Amino acid sequence: MGPAIVGVFIPIIITVTIGLVLITLAYFKSRERQMLIERGLPPEEIKQFFANKDKANPFLLTKIGIIAIFFGIGIGLGMYLQELTNQEFWLVLFLFTLTGLGFIIANLLGRKLEKTY
Repeated sequence: MGPAIVGVFIPIIITVTIGLVLITLAYFKSRERQMLIERGLPPEEIKQFFANKDKANPFLLTKIGIIAIFFGIGIGLGMYLQELTNQEFWLVLFLFTLTGLGFIIANLLGRKLEKTY
């Protein structure tokens, strides 16, 4: 298989994978509701159960933004040093290191904000 053929399959595989993940999530949510109904819970308790569960983290977008910024900085620094030194490991090194640092900072900041608000 040539690189051109493999390049065609990459978007197809990504689309199928995302579709399978979404279908699996919908299936398990439906299965969970069925189990609550089989237990004989009244509809009010079922609604309350899912209302409490669906509360989104208010700082989720802040965390994603911090991670995305560090991811971008990692790509930028890695590509810059890779071009400067002609060494190919800089991109991978900075990408993983700064993305991990972004996750840590996002987690710490998220905890601090949740305690404050």
